[in-house]
Amino acid sequence: MKKVLVTGGTRGIGYAIAERLLKEKYNVYITGTSKDGKGPDGSHYFQVDFLDDLSTEDFMMVVKKEGFDVLVNNAGINKIGKFAEINISDFDNILKVNLRAPFMLCQAVIPHMINSGWGRIVNLSSIFGHITKEYRAPYSTSKFGIDGMTAALAAELSEFGILANCIGPGFIDTELTRKVLGEEGIEQLRERVPSKRLGTPDEIASAVSWLVSEENTYLTGQNIMIDGGFSRV
Repeated sequence: MKKVLVTGGTRGIGYAIAERLLKEKYNVYITGTSKDGKGPDGSHYFQVDFLDDLSTEDFMMVVKKEGFDVLVNNAGINKIGKFAEINISDFDNILKVNLRAPFMLCQAVIPHMINSGWGRIVNLSSIFGHITKEYRAPYSTSKFGIDGMTAALAAELSEFGILANCIGPGFIDTELTRKVLGEEGIEQLRERVPSKRLGTPDEIASAVSWLVSEENTYLTGQNIMIDGGFSRV
């Protein structure tokens, strides 16, 4: 049974990914920031705060010891603001969670994957790692960065049977999306998306499921937008 680590697996997209992989008989571990966090039934839980250097470094030791076959870097944060008014500490925090932690996690899982001759890495980017808009500078910086990191991973590791890809979710119908946008904002978005609806966490989970499976033998280094066509029109 292959061992999977999904960061940020207590809600939304990460929860859906963990739930899907559990159904497919993976041994699933997730992370969250709270002491009493919980993922789907059957998953194992690690508490880690990627904003805290000591917590992050301690967790990397755990990851190296566990030996994961599949890594899904899903955890992320965002803060919207005008470029000239962005607090540099907010910028640093976004990069810590969205880019630095995934970089370190990839470093931690690679030795086991190389020894096994097999591994799968999926990094959750965003449509704002492919296109962008106003007030998204720190977030887009992190998500464009994770695309570049993924391409570099593919260039270096594919010969060892390790495939690395990005998934770029568009506007996904999660509790957080509804809280931030409200019904009026969601309705406006629907009109801008060619598919005339928001995506679902399960649709992202389905794509991740194939990318980390034995069926994927040659697709690597890609940044796949799952956005109902939004980034192409």
